[in-house]
Amino acid sequence: MNKNILTGKFLLAAGLIFAAAFTRLIPHYPNFTAVGAIALFGGTYLPNRKLAFAVPFIAMLLTDLIIGFHHTMWAVYLSFALIVLIGLQVSKNKKVTNIFLATLSSSVLFFVITNFAQWISDPFYAKTGAGLAQCFTMAIPFFTYTALGDMFYVAVIFGAYELAKTRFTIPIRVKI
Repeated sequence: MNKNILTGKFLLAAGLIFAAAFTRLIPHYPNFTAVGAIALFGGTYLPNRKLAFAVPFIAMLLTDLIIGFHHTMWAVYLSFALIVLIGLQVSKNKKVTNIFLATLSSSVLFFVITNFAQWISDPFYAKTGAGLAQCFTMAIPFFTYTALGDMFYVAVIFGAYELAKTRFTIPIRVKI
């Protein structure tokens, strides 16, 4: 086995995948998971774009194999891909306010894309403006959990990473 595989890139990616998967598998409020935060973190801190996209997708795929798939999974995966892109923008200027705004934007983006997909595909909703409004209105409790979960996990993950960088004498680098 290549000794270098157990360096920063592999360990950070594996740790993030495990953390995201774990938060999906343990009892939690709907949408209160770390996947969005990890997608944002990957885009912000992982210099390898392929890895930044792979981390949330692998976590989702592994847990979807256990939890199950649904007809709007494409919208969920698309949302996380766009959240990685938001993280790439944040990487250019990592300030607390930018991270906060990116987190809130990520939550809104996830809400809009996934609920629009639900409206399109679910025969329960009339394919009218009123039906779309009904779909979004019924999803507001889920948005609350999504936003709270994203804020919580972003604070934990980004905070732990920044704290670790200042605490360790050897700088934490993700050289990929």
